[in-house]
Amino acid sequence: MKEVKDRIPGKVLKEIFPKHVKKASLSDDLYAQLKALIRSGKLKKGQKLSLNRLALDLDTPIPIIRPAFKRLEREGLIKSMGRQGSFVT
Repeated sequence: MKEVKDRIPGKVLKEIFPKHVKKASLSDDLYAQLKALIRSGKLKKGQKLSLNRLALDLDTPIPIIRPAFKRLEREGLIKSMGRQGSFVT
């Protein structure tokens, strides 16, 4: 079972995924919110960001989340470790 520290806290999820976000821009909005949370320190260095867990927590399909993760990885804000998940760098 995953440790509690591996999960993103509920209040942080609400910042990532406000209810008023339109589906057409979910990936862009998710990218912007995750980037802001990483830069602000709310998502700490080494914290795990699981694609599957985030999809379940946000009730959002993985194909919407994956482009946001790829953009963050290209910018060096997260590092993908395959099946282990992605981690804030």
